Amino acid sequence: METITKTSHGRTLRTEEMVINMGPQHPSTHGVLRLELVVDGEIVIDVIPHIGYLHRCFEKHSEQMTNYQQVIPYVDRMDYVASMNSELSFAIAAEKLLKIQIPERVDYIRVIMCELQRIASHLIAIGTYGIDIGAFTPFLFCFRDRERILDLFEMTCGARLLYNYIWIGGLSHDLPQQFIPTLKEFIVDFRKNIKELNDLLSFNHIFIKRTANIGVLPADVAINYGCSGPMLRGSGVKWDLRKDEPYSVYNKFDFEVCVGKGEVGTLGDCWDRYIVRVDEMEQSLRIIEQAIQTLPEGNVQSAVPKRIRPNPGEAYARAESPRGELGFYIMSDGTGTPYRIKARSPAFVNLSIISEISRGCMIADLCAITGSVDIVLGEVDR
Repeated sequence: METITKTSHGRTLRTEEMVINMGPQHPSTHGVLRLELVVDGEIVIDVIPHIGYLHRCFEKHSEQMTNYQQVIPYVDRMDYVASMNSELSFAIAAEKLLKIQIPERVDYIRVIMCELQRIASHLIAIGTYGIDIGAFTPFLFCFRDRERILDLFEMTCGARLLYNYIWIGGLSHDLPQQFIPTLKEFIVDFRKNIKELNDLLSFNHIFIKRTANIGVLPADVAINYGCSGPMLRGSGVKWDLRKDEPYSVYNKFDFEVCVGKGEVGTLGDCWDRYIVRVDEMEQSLRIIEQAIQTLPEGNVQSAVPKRIRPNPGEAYARAESPRGELGFYIMSDGTGTPYRIKARSPAFVNLSIISEISRGCMIADLCAITGSVDIVLGEVDR
């Protein structure tokens, strides 16, 4: 495509736009995402995301299960770095459909696990984001701390990535004896490590130069596109389902909703989205501390139904995953098999904004923009 431009001296320049692919093998696309770039030299004119490389028919698979409980391992594989949060969203929707009242201990343990998973997910987002910009050491530090969280999960249910832990009506395992002491040690150490991360990466001069004023997402555009999670809060919008539409027992805990403030650049830029995730890890520690201090006794499987056959009807529930509002719609026809299951993926919705915030940037800046969205293709494609 040929374009004609005129300089300030009135001279006509003819330039040619070029279409190039970034991905699906490029590491900065954070998975098998193909970005079709229309560029004029180093300037990005347009970005067209191409998805579907990881499509596994999650919804149709779920509708072939003979039991609602069998859907949970499939839910795990959507956002595979935040499986606990995905399980919670689905379990809440199923329990709403079945009208199940779960023990309070189950709710508290679910919150502890989901906040640990939020930290683990953000550590991946932050560590890999550092590599996108050119900082390798923070990646090692983030994964070091994430391993300790995975050790806690393994101690509890035997799995480190795909857990099948949060069941409809309860949990697969109660907390082991050493869980709380080990968790308390982690909290003490990790608080120091957040400060170390900020000194090393967050307020690093080069990192700020690469992320401030890049990929600016105004609040009204974020709302119109349906963005959620750190993507929305990074633009200064104070919206968090844990506060604004509390589920489980989040209304019993005191914590802050972290938002971008334009501290080092324009409000809603890549740095704001990054720092929201860093701040959220500290708030997750606050929630976990309160939960373990008031953890009630009880049987975590007392409300697990032996036979799941809901009455004909439908239910929708949503929860705050590390990437935003994750919702599940379930329709029952009165049999033991789900008639219809539909997932509302926050990563899919957040990815749709990439064309809007990338036009006019440099190709190198597109790596920073893509990383700041924090997508997981298992959830995008389903």
